[in-house]
Amino acid sequence: MRARAARAGAARARTTTARTRPAAVGARPVVRHYLSVKDLSAEETLRLLGEATRLKRARARGRIERRLAGRTLAMVFQKPSLRTRVSFEAGMTQLGGHAIYLGPDDIRLGERESVEDVALTLSRMVDLVMARVFSHEVLEQLARHAAVPVINALSDREHPCQALGDLLTMLEWKGRLKGLRLAYVGDGNNVVHSLLYGAASTGIHLTVATPPDYAPLADVVEEAASIGRGRGAAIRVVSDPAEACREADVIYTDVWTSMGSEREAEERRRVFPPYQVNAALIARARPDVMLLHCLPAHYGEEIDYATSRLPNSAIFDQAENRLHAQKALMLRLAGPAAGPARR
Repeated sequence: MRARAARAGAARARTTTARTRPAAVGARPVVRHYLSVKDLSAEETLRLLGEATRLKRARARGRIERRLAGRTLAMVFQKPSLRTRVSFEAGMTQLGGHAIYLGPDDIRLGERESVEDVALTLSRMVDLVMARVFSHEVLEQLARHAAVPVINALSDREHPCQALGDLLTMLEWKGRLKGLRLAYVGDGNNVVHSLLYGAASTGIHLTVATPPDYAPLADVVEEAASIGRGRGAAIRVVSDPAEACREADVIYTDVWTSMGSEREAEERRRVFPPYQVNAALIARARPDVMLLHCLPAHYGEEIDYATSRLPNSAIFDQAENRLHAQKALMLRLAGPAAGPARR
């Protein structure tokens, strides 16, 4: 009798051990990451914008949706940010989940600990990883080794979450995306790269005006133009801001010097003044043109203060819409429909 009980106890112990033993390194479930605007199809992006609109309206009515209850977001920051941190942390809280801020000194990603080890460790403890980094290669490494979705909250190549907020704002203000004429004026940076992909996939005609030596990456422009041809969107890069803004429905600008390029600031201040968004440039556009800026702004450089406060400026709607778009994104990647909560 005692022997049978001992054998049964041993069998239960083996079963329990097999059930609770962590998966071996490399034995990862298939997950979807969001490192680029291209990581969602055009149809998925439009559905996500629809969900973001619904979430925004629900919040305005005081409706609480705790669809990420019990889930945790790790927020990895190499670069500081106001909108990125608050929108992700508030968004996760509003959805019933929890967000953990991991600043530059908490991890020292790739220095104190390898990117691979950080990804493997976080995958055992959280349900989502959001990273705001200097190098896009770091994001690719995180995604390669993580067993949970990784979200690009900014890299030197793309800023796809910003693009989602931008698209949502244009949709709200203009009632459509397809066929809009969008002009971007300024530095051909990571924001532009994501905007190129986002405009091309949703049928927006985008003309980018930059100084010749500050154009967006050629491979991004070529790929966006190819995507645009399939969606009826014209993608162009020019050097004349007046040409870009002619008959535009939307004018968008960003800082002349991005974080990480501060050593070029003085040279850029000499090159970029013709690319300031101001009353003279707006006069080239349609009378109901809307203005966008992803913030923070350097007033008197890429845009003057008076222009930023015009009635047709959607800058702060655009900032708010980061919250709603990212809530929809987190639900898409880690919500109930994306699979069971990790424990």
